[in-house]
Amino acid sequence: MRITWWGHSTTTIESSGTRLLTDPVLTSRIAHVRRRRGPAPTPEAGQCDAVLVSHMHADHLHLTSLPLVSPDAALVVPRGAAKLIHVHSGAFYSDRCIEVAPGNQLRIGNLDITVVTAHHDGRRLPWSSHRGPAVGFRVEGSPSVWFAGDTDLYDDLAAEAGPVDLALVPVGGWGPSLGPGHLDPAGAAEAVRRVGARIAVPVHFGTFWPIGFDRLRPELFLPPGDKFMEAMADLDPAVKVELLAPGESTEVLGNDG
Repeated sequence: MRITWWGHSTTTIESSGTRLLTDPVLTSRIAHVRRRRGPAPTPEAGQCDAVLVSHMHADHLHLTSLPLVSPDAALVVPRGAAKLIHVHSGAFYSDRCIEVAPGNQLRIGNLDITVVTAHHDGRRLPWSSHRGPAVGFRVEGSPSVWFAGDTDLYDDLAAEAGPVDLALVPVGGWGPSLGPGHLDPAGAAEAVRRVGARIAVPVHFGTFWPIGFDRLRPELFLPPGDKFMEAMADLDPAVKVELLAPGESTEVLGNDG
């Protein structure tokens, strides 16, 4: 399996001849938030068999990035998101949507996917009536992968998402504070422990920052990756942390590899 981190929550999971693209943000700006580390992803980033969208927030369901995705890719989105996509992007995109909720299962190419709970506000914010569940995805393969989306810790996390081999886990944010429904580095390490992952790739940090906020709490921009590594080493030193820069990839073998 090959994992590429394009920045924020955008990753490519490539396994068994199938490419999945998570929460694609393929441009240099989201409203008042701009990319501050690494160039915008290359056109290769948009090449996929399916997009997995965890929730409707604009930094995860980024409508401007949809035209940069393979035109025949399925769009796996939370229940309620197809209507939003239809209103803003048209039938060419909404007709490709597969709406899902926690507990749903589907097959994309050669990979089986289970939709799991994310403890996060799933509404399209702000000033929108569109709403639906926030979700994560468990990709069955060798290795198996949990893509968390945005979530906080919750009681059934281990039962729903684990055990897995690899966790794509959020460790920070894009602004000077983290509200409810997010994981900080310590919380992310605990989430990885709960799902039993042997490898973790930290995401959702060190990419975007609000315009004009460069000097405001910079400790929340790049350091979450290193802090997650430290927290993970303290909690379970057996877990291998792959700390990538935007655009970097890592090869991960299954337990039988």
